[in-house]
Amino acid sequence: MKAELVIRERIVFRDGAIMEIKIWRVPEKVPPSQHFLKYSLFYGRPGERSVGYDNERDKGDHRHYGSHRFISIEQMLVDFRQDVEAIRGEKI
Repeated sequence: MKAELVIRERIVFRDGAIMEIKIWRVPEKVPPSQHFLKYSLFYGRPGERSVGYDNERDKGDHRHYGSHRFISIEQMLVDFRQDVEAIRGEKI
């Protein structure tokens, strides 16, 4: 089984900021993560990350903005959107 794209979403805001969500289902866990997902959630401008969520081998699930603990893909998406809305000062 190859990686299967689950979600891909990209929004380019009028002010030039970008929100991008990419989530794949993978055949093997990405250690030390305990799930079969590989993901990258990004909000910022070209060359400037304001908030990001991802999982990497040996780093596991982590957030580049405060603290974060992976609970579920659904909760991760809610948390990420809330972080973007807090930075932008508006509901998206």
